[in-house]
Amino acid sequence: MTRRPQTGWLSDGRRLHLQDGPIDLIVEAHGRDGEVRVAYEAAVRRFTGLLDELCDELPELRRAARPGVTSLRGVVARRMGAAVAPFAAGTFITPMAAVAGAVADEVLGAMTAAADLDRAYVNNGGDIALHLAAGERFTVGLIDHPQRPSLIGTTVIAAHDPVRGIATSGRHGRSFSLGIADAVTILARTAAQADAAATIVANAVDLPGHPLVVRCSAQDVQPDSDLGARLVTRDVGRLAPGEIATALDAGACTARRLLADGLIAGAALHLQGETLTVALGAADPPAPRRVPAAASLLETESLLHV
Repeated sequence: MTRRPQTGWLSDGRRLHLQDGPIDLIVEAHGRDGEVRVAYEAAVRRFTGLLDELCDELPELRRAARPGVTSLRGVVARRMGAAVAPFAAGTFITPMAAVAGAVADEVLGAMTAAADLDRAYVNNGGDIALHLAAGERFTVGLIDHPQRPSLIGTTVIAAHDPVRGIATSGRHGRSFSLGIADAVTILARTAAQADAAATIVANAVDLPGHPLVVRCSAQDVQPDSDLGARLVTRDVGRLAPGEIATALDAGACTARRLLADGLIAGAALHLQGETLTVALGAADPPAPRRVPAAASLLETESLLHV
């Protein structure tokens, strides 16, 4: 029997909270009352059993992706595979690199298929899928450190823009990173695509062999990690300004290549107080306020309180 996820409303009474095992979603929809109600019901229905679907294919999802080869069966699993496929020929990556974004895409898709909404988002731990009807927009706030989040700038996503996914990766996130970035935020066509690309760009922000970068085997920290014996970053000492610039430039080079290939729409790379953006457009000046840790985030006209 499929277990029911935990469901509830946040204190503002307008955002739905869905949780099942490691998956923790914040969902918000805007539109006519009846349509919003239908959308939330659809979100709960689709979320129910979704974790079980992923667990059924977990061994394959943890294997290195191979170009043009997949035995994945589930809708979400195949979306994960498709998101990492463009990177599989050049680097080690598993479909798990896109799991949070793919789940967000799937739940949002169920909502928009069931209801006519003006705006909606599904936020899966900071990896976000967006829906925007004509004329609508979201304002995205960028943070430079997930564990000590502070707003450093904003950018606007409008309905006519191709961006419908936002994801953040880095050494302070929920997953391991091969690089040293505090945070890399990616804008892309889908949340799954943004999630996979954020992993790639965050890994590229690096100073290989630097004595102040502490690394260890991923499996020593988490025995079932899909990264196996690969060295992941555990700590970074205080770097010199030139070293920070070198690491950020390495990540930006990768981000520009992904932008040229049409895989992302923009990136913001953060390391020890320095930020480098790639094709994000003109960001608004930093605002003197702090934002919650779930966000690299957004709200209509203002920041989302997660």
